[in-house]
Amino acid sequence: MTDSTSDADKIRNKRMAKLGTQAPAQSTAEGDRGSSDQTESNSAQEQPLKASPSPSTDEQPMKSGINISSASNNAASSDNPFSQLGTKQVNASGSRINITPANGRPVTPQKRPSTTGRPSSRSGETLEQWEDRILSSTFRITLDPEHRLDSHGNQIQYVAGTRNDLEEQNETIRLNTALLDQAIPEAASNLKIGTMPLDYLIPCWKRISKQHRALKKNGEQDPKFGVIKEARRLCMSYCIFAVTIPDMFEQDVPPMNPLIPHLLIEDPEDERGIDHDWMTEAISRFSDDDSVQGAMVGAVDELSEQLAGMNMNDDFKPFVTVSSIPWDWFTNISNKLKALQKLVMFPSMVTALAKSPRFLPPGTAAAQIERDTLLGPFFAISPLQEQVNTNYFSSPLTRDKTYVLNSQNALRMTVRTHQTDLDAIVDKFIKASKESRERMLDWFALCVNTNHKRRALQVDKAVVSSDGFMINLTACLDALCEPFMDATFSKIDRIDVHYLRRKPRVDIKEETKLNADQNASDRFYKQRAQGTSNFISEVFFLALTAHHYGTEAANSMLSTLDKDLKRLKKYIDEVELDRHKFVNDPARLRMFEAAIKKYKDRLDSGLSYKFSVEGVLLDEQTQARSMQFMRYVIVWLLRLVSPSHDFPQKPLELPLPDQQSEVFRCLPEYFLEDVVGNFKFISRNMSQIITSTQSDELVMLCITFLRSSEYIKNPYLKAGLVTILFQGTWPTHNRTKGILGDLLNSLPFATEHLLHALIKFYIEVENTGAHTQFYDKFNIRYEIFQIIKCIWSNPIYRHHLSREAKINTDFFVRFVNLLLNDVTFVLDESLSAFVKIHGLQQELRHAGPAMEPSVKSEKEEALSEAQGKARSYMQLTNETVSMLKLFTDALADSFTMPEIVQRLADMLDYNLDAMVGPKSKNLLVDNMQEYGFNPKALLSEIVDVYINLKDKENFVFAVARDGRSYKPANFEAATRILQRWALKSPEELSAWNSLGVKFKKAKELDDQAEEDLGDIPDDFLDPLMFTLMEDPVILPTSKTSIDRSTIRSHLLSDPNDPFNRAPLKIGDVVPDTDLLARIQAFKAEKKGSKLANSNIMDETLG
Repeated sequence: MTDSTSDADKIRNKRMAKLGTQAPAQSTAEGDRGSSDQTESNSAQEQPLKASPSPSTDEQPMKSGINISSASNNAASSDNPFSQLGTKQVNASGSRINITPANGRPVTPQKRPSTTGRPSSRSGETLEQWEDRILSSTFRITLDPEHRLDSHGNQIQYVAGTRNDLEEQNETIRLNTALLDQAIPEAASNLKIGTMPLDYLIPCWKRISKQHRALKKNGEQDPKFGVIKEARRLCMSYCIFAVTIPDMFEQDVPPMNPLIPHLLIEDPEDERGIDHDWMTEAISRFSDDDSVQGAMVGAVDELSEQLAGMNMNDDFKPFVTVSSIPWDWFTNISNKLKALQKLVMFPSMVTALAKSPRFLPPGTAAAQIERDTLLGPFFAISPLQEQVNTNYFSSPLTRDKTYVLNSQNALRMTVRTHQTDLDAIVDKFIKASKESRERMLDWFALCVNTNHKRRALQVDKAVVSSDGFMINLTACLDALCEPFMDATFSKIDRIDVHYLRRKPRVDIKEETKLNADQNASDRFYKQRAQGTSNFISEVFFLALTAHHYGTEAANSMLSTLDKDLKRLKKYIDEVELDRHKFVNDPARLRMFEAAIKKYKDRLDSGLSYKFSVEGVLLDEQTQARSMQFMRYVIVWLLRLVSPSHDFPQKPLELPLPDQQSEVFRCLPEYFLEDVVGNFKFISRNMSQIITSTQSDELVMLCITFLRSSEYIKNPYLKAGLVTILFQGTWPTHNRTKGILGDLLNSLPFATEHLLHALIKFYIEVENTGAHTQFYDKFNIRYEIFQIIKCIWSNPIYRHHLSREAKINTDFFVRFVNLLLNDVTFVLDESLSAFVKIHGLQQELRHAGPAMEPSVKSEKEEALSEAQGKARSYMQLTNETVSMLKLFTDALADSFTMPEIVQRLADMLDYNLDAMVGPKSKNLLVDNMQEYGFNPKALLSEIVDVYINLKDKENFVFAVARDGRSYKPANFEAATRILQRWALKSPEELSAWNSLGVKFKKAKELDDQAEEDLGDIPDDFLDPLMFTLMEDPVILPTSKTSIDRSTIRSHLLSDPNDPFNRAPLKIGDVVPDTDLLARIQAFKAEKKGSKLANSNIMDETLG
């Protein structure tokens, strides 16, 4: 066959044939109607996701074809490419399209039996007259050139070509369904400029569907229903032609998918918007024609592409160039989202979208997800997008707090609405089919797995997804977790502990593990678990990972941004001080102004972004949902480490087993880190949303992993648990002990284990392994002190501490030793700083005006450094001395043990001398309150420590034996200060004075005893303290004899032999019984000599 038709025309003709197919023809009294029964069946099956699909029919459809026929009855010539489609020549001028059943007979007969007496809407109106009138008003067409308005005043279109054909065939000039396959394309091809075929066809569809609904109740036996049914089918077919073959209507091919403008119309009353019935009918044809599916999926792809790179400030005007729809219908960016929402109501459509190549393009990098994937642009919409936040926070430096809060509230409403819409869309993908659910989970996995660099120390925003995108992603995954996160944790056992060993979607290979090195982790995860992961496990682990790279990364970024902005503001202020240097030099002044403007613009941009991020992250509803998820994570972790894995059904017992499960050891560290970060952020910024039930598990988590701290390798992660408890004790407007304080004093789990857990970590944090460990330990211990102060009023805790000191003596002595180390160090550093400040202030006050500028600047810098040091250490000094006062009051026996008492006495004497001795005047500095330095209060607390131990004889003698700092004059000076400022009650002053007398007597007795002993052999002296040994022991490796109390005290801070640095434990020392016997003999000899001399003296005097 000679074929002059192009390949494109052939494909187009085939599509037309497909779209014209019919349902099974049913035999009726009027003849073989061959209408859209199959379409009706498909429409019934394709329902929105909220309805259950009905069973498919067993009836086999008989396809109908598209006849592009001529008026002549002669067969087409063999070289006519339309002959295969059953075309017939009309005349020499052209052809027309007939969408008819496959048997070739039109649905509506040209001649009908008389219908006189048949019911009609107008008296005396025949069925043919009714059909003509209804089709004319529905399709707004007419065969009468004089008839240009319908009964409602709407303009109708004269279809001259259709009338000409009827006249040539001597047919009655009347519209019927058989003519629609010519009249509809003629009307759609002759629209006014700027009007597209769908602008005409979709309103026709809505009108014919309204008629269809009205007559459907009459059933198939009503001939009117048959007419409407066929007209409706034809209308939909031409709608599909307008989408898939737009050039068949003699219109220029539009620059975008013709469906898009109609999908974007929100108003349900607007006749040009695509309605539910239209989508149901179109989607029902997916199985018959893949071009319909391709067109609708293509429309969503184009919507996504248009949205990529846009933000809330943009509209759609540059993207809509051919449409009669007003521009203002496109100015709301949410229209695109709502268009997607309309389409995902249908399971078949959702499955088709999930199969789209754009849904999950292979090899997509993190920075391209928001642009190159189908859902990416929808999730990218956020007030955090560049240039959007300046709409909310323009000129941020000039805005007051009220303005910022109001803008943040408006921003939250926008984000909340958008995230709700995203939740609904994701829910449809999850529920539509297994295939769409798997693809949706794969997309989530792509988003989190490619964004690992969002947690780098220095984040390059060019290679990762945006904060807004990741926050939206996290919120949606939290919403997916809500159904299984019930208050009773009834489904927590569905979270599979072996998920990460069963081809998980989340990539954890390079993640730091809780308590396993990389080799151990690799070995564990190489052992693949059998079976298939359930949906709950998939969503749980994806959500946890999304928190790490989404909201928690944003929290971290916000903290860093705040510090950077403060530094930038300080820098700008410093630079502004140099403005006077350029006032007389216009050129340099312009350069100076340009530089200042650049920095100020950066500061404005940063502040606007900061306010926007705070607005998004501090949304109570979002954070409440996030906390609900984190509560589930907490319970899951505690369940994993509980001995029988049955928490919370059974109570958790501490300490945890020594043998840790491999599953827990090899978990990513961020599983716990995200919990810590989330609650630290919330307790710091919006503690009011933390509920009592969430607090219970939170406190249990902190105590469990501080009490059994060996379960976690990272000391700073454990320090985060302390921070949670510390922040939980901050007073709020309605809770003097914070959100956790009352719980810490009432929860049995806390009263039993908290104090031991805090003391254990106090000891452990002495060595963190980091280069900043020396300073880190003070910050961590400060937080521990604050927690202890909150619970100290509870006698249960004091009882437990007393019991701990008796049962676990070595543990407690080590704690006391470190506490004394801290008190000694921070007091010394603080007072030394004040001495330096005093000297520099005096020097600058008297000699400053005469100093060289460089020398003066150097002095001022040294003063500033000393002031910063004093502020830091004074805060720690106040807390450590306060703790020492509390502990010595409750545990006097423990603080006067042999290995402790002398160090305590020496420390107290040294600091009392610094506070009231001759050099105390050097502590007087300007604005002492600026440093938190209150000398009178500090002196009062040091005196309290003395008084707490007044009844302990060994403490009294230890003070008296302090040859460096014990001075009776200091006690007298302290008495005068206490009396002058009324710092103590009369009873306390009396106790203090009595204690001073005791010290003097003890000093006299000690001096006399030393005199009585005379020269002590070197072998009897302790090699470190140079005092007479009371209980000598031999060190196993160096073979040195040393007093037991001395080596015990040494081992509290150093686990090595002090003489050869070999590892040493107190249990390894051997009593030196021989030396002890010699020492005892020496003392007895000296005592006997003194007694004999005393008797001789008495006899002489007698």
